[in-house]
Amino acid sequence: MATGTGAGRVAHAGWVVPLCWSAVLLDGFDLVVLGSVLPTLLDRGEWGLTPATASLASTAGLFGMVLGALAIGTITDVIGRRKALILSVVSFSLLTALCAAAPSLLVFGALRFLAGVGLGGCVPTAIALVTEHSRPGRNGGASTTIMTGYHVGAVLTAVLGILILPSLGWRWMFLIGAAPALLLVPLMVRFLPESESFERSKTAGAGLRGGVDTVASLFRGGFARSTLAFWLAAFMGLLLVYGLNTWLPEIMREAGYPLGAALGLLLTLNLGAVVGLVVAGYVADRAAIRPVTVAWFALAAVFLAALSIRLPGVGVYLVVFLAGAFVFSAQVLVYAYIGRAYPAEARATGLGWASGVGRIGAICGPLLGGALLTAGIAYPWGFYAYAAVGVLGAIGIAAVRVPERS
Repeated sequence: MATGTGAGRVAHAGWVVPLCWSAVLLDGFDLVVLGSVLPTLLDRGEWGLTPATASLASTAGLFGMVLGALAIGTITDVIGRRKALILSVVSFSLLTALCAAAPSLLVFGALRFLAGVGLGGCVPTAIALVTEHSRPGRNGGASTTIMTGYHVGAVLTAVLGILILPSLGWRWMFLIGAAPALLLVPLMVRFLPESESFERSKTAGAGLRGGVDTVASLFRGGFARSTLAFWLAAFMGLLLVYGLNTWLPEIMREAGYPLGAALGLLLTLNLGAVVGLVVAGYVADRAAIRPVTVAWFALAAVFLAALSIRLPGVGVYLVVFLAGAFVFSAQVLVYAYIGRAYPAEARATGLGWASGVGRIGAICGPLLGGALLTAGIAYPWGFYAYAAVGVLGAIGIAAVRVPERS
């Protein structure tokens, strides 16, 4: 095995997308698992849980993700993308499995926090690896392709919730979700190649720059405005992703839908995400990525606002599907745009910090939903609030002024 050499990279290049896709799939499991089990935990009164304390448990993992995402750019400068991704998968899978044995809300929250540190580095590292192995100007499709794994994982988790929660209980959800790492990690160790940009910088003796200087590079050379605009868009995008996936089932129950239908709508939301990602990647590689991303956020806002209407029959599933198609792919297009905008030496840092700021939005998403549920106004005002967030995401991307890179 010579994954760090030029020959090893060429021999194993075909493994980059499937292995990164699989790693992101496990991240997608974590995205939805709490939203899937929360109705059961609340109904059972597990640990005296309420919507307010459930929001705190949700944000514990997200705080960990903030730390992991903010640190990932510097970490990859030291140990490389390959090792960082492997360590991420190992850590969050092990800690997710331990959640099944949590005896209290405090322990559960602590485990979610520690798992979140590993999870925070997964997506930006995977996107950086795939971007560096894709053809120039075609990273939109590459990024959205691996991010379909995020939502395939979310879909599988919603299906598991429907099948497993009534019979086996919520603890099995965490055990089953962590189990695929037993196969994935050995494959990554054997076949995942290191990125060429890291090998070049290591050969050149670049080493680790100071943390402050690394982040400062995002504000040099005319990037300051775009960096702040990317952070705004990433914040709003992940606020939507985590807010909806955490609380959509409970909000739909507030609207009068039974639990089975509410979980079915969560499944539909993430099926829409998979289709939306495929379409978004195709469009972004054939049109200017900035206006495409603005349009995606705007359409997400339209369909979220439409969910405030009590729709009959198949209508609600169609609107949830379309909301998922635009909400989640808009967020991934932000990452694709970042990967295209920054030079290679700043790409991991740019993705990591945008992801870290975005994870703060991910904390706010469940908190917003929990606050609206506690106040008894989640339906319909939750959908109006999330639609406004989509509009702010569009404004953020519209403010970016980095030239396209070929």
